[in-house]
Amino acid sequence: AISLENTRLYRDLAEREAKIRRLVKANIIGIFTWDIEGRILEANDAFLRMVGYDREDLASGRLCWTDLTPAEWRDRDARTVAELKMIGAVQPFEKEYFRKDGSRLPVLVGGALLEESSNEGVSFVLDLTERRRAEEALRESEEALREAQGQLAHANRVATMGQLTASIAHEVNQPLAASLTNAQAALRWLGAHPPNLEEVVQALGRIVENANRAGDVIGRIRALVKKEAPRKGQFDLNEAIRHVIALTGSEVLRQGVTLQTEFATSLPSVEGDRVQLQQVILNLIMNAIEAMSVINEGVRELMISTETEISGIVVVRVRDSGPGLDPQCMDRLFEAFYTTKSSGMGMGLAICRSIIEAHGGRLWATANVPRGAVFQFTLPVEGEETLTQSKNETRGGDHGYPQIRRAGRCRAC
Repeated sequence: AISLENTRLYRDLAEREAKIRRLVKANIIGIFTWDIEGRILEANDAFLRMVGYDREDLASGRLCWTDLTPAEWRDRDARTVAELKMIGAVQPFEKEYFRKDGSRLPVLVGGALLEESSNEGVSFVLDLTERRRAEEALRESEEALREAQGQLAHANRVATMGQLTASIAHEVNQPLAASLTNAQAALRWLGAHPPNLEEVVQALGRIVENANRAGDVIGRIRALVKKEAPRKGQFDLNEAIRHVIALTGSEVLRQGVTLQTEFATSLPSVEGDRVQLQQVILNLIMNAIEAMSVINEGVRELMISTETEISGIVVVRVRDSGPGLDPQCMDRLFEAFYTTKSSGMGMGLAICRSIIEAHGGRLWATANVPRGAVFQFTLPVEGEETLTQSKNETRGGDHGYPQIRRAGRCRAC
């Protein structure tokens, strides 16, 4: 009976050893046994192939996991050894090995001490090279997408400013013409007998004021049309909106629009790219003006307001008294390349939504009362916590914001 039992035990042990050998020889993951001093005692072909060594290198006894580890990872290995001595195992973690040719191998490593020894153990190694390549490719594609979006946004700003050419020319010509008039007056006062120097000083002062006015207009135009990488920082949103309103002032008057503002007096600073957010305001104002241009009866009113909600997010609203939004077009409102304008490309609102979402906010539209449309967007005011809160609160739940897919603006289809 004892002989039969021993035979059964030996057979079971042999079967287990055979299973372990098949596991070690498998090419799915790398497996190697080691001692606590750093020597690699045995390894399967998968591990040797990962690090570029062969059986002769392993048999020489000179293959050590400590030598395979780059210097910046050795502190992590020291913690691993301490963890192994304390609990006998270590959770998988990422590190790097040197290959035989000197290149680096990103890996995921886990291990445990062997039960019969406190100095020897086994490690399981997963090659992360393909994952790293995929991550790098993803980063490159994201960078390319951001660059393309930036170029498209810049082109949209330039096109929008082109629509304002007549208004901008008027804005610049006014201070220039006033400067010319004051210069001629100064010359006349200088030519008087005796010269009226007090009037000359006043005329020169008005010339300086008008030159500054023209310079401010040109500066705002340059800030919007120049092409540069996005620059995030804290800024006064109310002041940024006022600069955009100043650029569109002549167009507002030319179209017979009454523009009013309701700015929150204690609006906190927002963080983001000032030019990009000004582009959003500019697009919304120009869209509202164009929408109201078809109204022959009734007043053309444009209201721009800002406020801070209890949740800690800033809300900007642009209300108009135009023909309003066609409900049949709502699901395509922010869709790229969709437009009902004969000369439009349908990119304005799609770009605006991309900009707002990149800033952690949300852009949507609703009907105005008694007529017209309201375009509004949210922005976080500080920190990642507020950013997450803003995203969660503006996805249609607590505030009841409509779930609108991406796209261009539609008025009355």
